[in-house]
Amino acid sequence: MINLTFVEFNGEEHRVSVQQGSSLMQAAIENFVPGIDADCGGSCACGTCHVKLDQAWLSKVETPSESESLMLEMTPEHDECSRLACQITVQADMDGMIVKLPEFQM
Repeated sequence: MINLTFVEFNGEEHRVSVQQGSSLMQAAIENFVPGIDADCGGSCACGTCHVKLDQAWLSKVETPSESESLMLEMTPEHDECSRLACQITVQADMDGMIVKLPEFQM
């Protein structure tokens, strides 16, 4: 199992354990983490699973696709650490990753 910590905008932490191969979005939804709406169900079509990764973890995930980058540009709080949780597949080297949630989803 891979251990992740989702941190809400207010600082509340949610520690979850997930199987390798699931998406960050699935990990949040299946563990009832508030703040991930996932309106499109993970098809990179809405931007409601926007998360922010610490710089240290960015090298552990693939770079965003063009469609993900376009979705992220529409989110009001995006920055260089922004990603869509539906587009990140949990891998073993992500154990201990901290995933921050923005104040609002679009």
